[in-house]
Amino acid sequence: MDQRQQFVEDSGLFFEKLGLTRMAGRIIGWLLVCDPPHQTMGDLVDALQASKSSISTSVRQLEQYALIQRFTRPGERRDYYRLAPDIWVWSFKARMHLVTEMRELAEHGLTLLEGEAPEHRRRLELMRDVNGYLEREFPKLLDGWDREKQAKGYDE
Repeated sequence: MDQRQQFVEDSGLFFEKLGLTRMAGRIIGWLLVCDPPHQTMGDLVDALQASKSSISTSVRQLEQYALIQRFTRPGERRDYYRLAPDIWVWSFKARMHLVTEMRELAEHGLTLLEGEAPEHRRRLELMRDVNGYLEREFPKLLDGWDREKQAKGYDE
């Protein structure tokens, strides 16, 4: 297995840990290293040595999550697939609701333990406070990334 293929396999395993299918992760991995950076369904089937139905199912999942984009070229009837331009920012934003939900869950637990000893409430207070901190700071991080992205010319 060459290094590019190994990267694709490693990507499959990594994104599988995040809740995607292994094939969806392999597609992301391939789209990160392929040339050209856009691929047809046939290109993906050939590169990943997988069935068209497996690729098709995973491509639909990735499109629904807005991680990849499908597009056509004028005069061609084929669809092409590429990574979404802001795939990494979007993936973080998509999980931000979990931070809010964890903070809210901690607050609910704290109402259940109202009047209890501080040591009983401490774990929930920590859960609430760390998630509240992340809720407040995450937008600042995204603003900073926008500035850095512009400085590096990624918006061009």
